[in-house]
Amino acid sequence: MSSYLTHGRIMGGVVATPDLQAALRDYHQRLGFRLVETTVVPDELASSWGIAGLAGKPMAVLQPTSGAHCFLRLVEQPLPPQFVPTTTFGWASYEITVQDVFGWPAKLEGSGFDIIGPPKEIPGLPYFVAMQVHGRGKEMLYFNETRSNTPSTDLPFAQSPMDHIFIVILATPDREATVAWYRDRLGLDVGDSYTIAYSMINNAFGLPADTMSSLTMVQKGRLPIVEIDDYPPQTRHRVADAGCLPPGNALVTVAVDNLDDLDLAWIAPPQSLAGPLYGGRRSATVHGVAGELLELVEIGR
Repeated sequence: MSSYLTHGRIMGGVVATPDLQAALRDYHQRLGFRLVETTVVPDELASSWGIAGLAGKPMAVLQPTSGAHCFLRLVEQPLPPQFVPTTTFGWASYEITVQDVFGWPAKLEGSGFDIIGPPKEIPGLPYFVAMQVHGRGKEMLYFNETRSNTPSTDLPFAQSPMDHIFIVILATPDREATVAWYRDRLGLDVGDSYTIAYSMINNAFGLPADTMSSLTMVQKGRLPIVEIDDYPPQTRHRVADAGCLPPGNALVTVAVDNLDDLDLAWIAPPQSLAGPLYGGRRSATVHGVAGELLELVEIGR
């Protein structure tokens, strides 16, 4: 394990995709992630996630060429036709630190990524420039070029053209309860809250452009981790097909010091797992307030 890992650090995200080989062309060849392995979901991992039917499904593991200990896992499964991104509770997006965000649209031409928010500088927010895309599984990714740290957080400067996930965005039916859960159950810190005209939410629901939404950052010290967003009343719970992960942005993996210190209802008892992400460390998975799948990997023992 790398010294990069500290309590609260994002170790990876899982994307459910309908065509693994096509997704690999997007993530490996276009985005430039290093292909670590192609495999199938092992029985013990499917059990840990509480989805026995997932065992044996094709999976690929990727890592940024920077070497950051943060892995994207692509799992092949059907895409439910009723799934619409940014309209359901759960993981809404993975935010990845990148270099030269204005150069990425041209690199993605002809790929499986749809650009839904081109790069743009936002007045009053000089800290970063971001763009947004949907992948083949209707997952959402933010590509974020850091310009400077914010007053309350340290934002990572990419060490490769496409580097690691550093913030995950969570859509929740109860922002205050969700913030309290991450604070009290995981020992994280509550950061700043904002009320903004959130274009991704407004566009997804067909709301007026000036409709306001509130969000709160959850962090560890100055390390940003989870952006927790209020969503409008018409938001639905994300439905997974039998034996499948939630569609789109399916699961987030976070490092913790000690699983035994956490008062959480595990889907299955903690177990040691092999592979490049786990390295034999113990891991266990829980459902959060919004129904999100959160996998925790122990780094302190």
